[in-house]
Amino acid sequence: MKKATVIGAGSWGTALATVLAENFDTVSLWTRNEEDAREIQASKENKRYLPGVKLNDKIQVFTMIKNALRDASLVVLSVPSHAIRETVKSVAAFLPREAVLVNTAKGLEINTLLPLSKVMEEELPEYYRKKIAILSGPSHAEEVGQKIPTAVVSAAYDKSVAEYVQDAFMTSNFRVYTNPDVIGVELGGALKNIIALATGISDGLGFGDNSKAALITRGLTEIIRLGKKLGAESLTFAGLTGIGDLIVTCTSMHSRNRRAGIAIGKGKPLHKVLDEMGMVVEGVKTTKAAYKLSKKMGVEMPITTQVYRILYEGENPAVGVKNLMQRNRKHEVEEVVINKFDW
Repeated sequence: MKKATVIGAGSWGTALATVLAENFDTVSLWTRNEEDAREIQASKENKRYLPGVKLNDKIQVFTMIKNALRDASLVVLSVPSHAIRETVKSVAAFLPREAVLVNTAKGLEINTLLPLSKVMEEELPEYYRKKIAILSGPSHAEEVGQKIPTAVVSAAYDKSVAEYVQDAFMTSNFRVYTNPDVIGVELGGALKNIIALATGISDGLGFGDNSKAALITRGLTEIIRLGKKLGAESLTFAGLTGIGDLIVTCTSMHSRNRRAGIAIGKGKPLHKVLDEMGMVVEGVKTTKAAYKLSKKMGVEMPITTQVYRILYEGENPAVGVKNLMQRNRKHEVEEVVINKFDW
């Protein structure tokens, strides 16, 4: 494999560049910030976003997308979800015809409520729409950069595309599985950030492991509920991009969403939390999009609803928890009771 290009030199883009450098002759890492580009190239370290990880000499940093994309057979988008549409527009004009395009952002477009693969399809020529893949799963950049064993999923509608991405990223420390359920993989990666905000809020309120386990489990239930409505396969959410991503994002202090939730649970206003984080907290925008989508699709998502009210309507986090606990009585798995038991 000769050349891969990573668009976005944040923590995740930089970590993925280190993975790709094990399999490609050259890896181009693009950033719009010229000062960052000079610093990364000179020091062989992204001290701003991924400190302590030395970059392979194969990694070259660019600020011009045209130069970064030249001759690339693999192009990886590692930008915030709200920037996907504009980034794809910028990339499309210079994308080599043979290139496979991989999205690693986790979210929904807030205005259209579309999964990001659909946003990409709208902005790409017909030929490239068949060459889109999603890379997702339980993977903190800090750990990937340190070569800590990690497993993720490559999802694509075309099997050969999914397997090409699998081969491109597979190393002795980075294992890649394939899955044809693109929508399921995308939704698992996007919606788990909402539940991570919720578990963080729970931690910030001083609640314990019982509360966290309940939020993760019931959070998975509503993720599956929306996923099935949008055509996803239920079993996808039992895998790495469902329960796997939920576990890591809801329990780790590497998780921006969990850290943001903790601060909110302790009473800090959302705008101050975001200012202090200094990096994108994807779950904040995704909460608004998922809440609107749940209403549009007629899907019950009580945890998402309470997180939305806390973030956007000023509801007291403790009141949100009370509302969840005092909802009408339910069976744990409504479908099982309806289909299997005469209750």
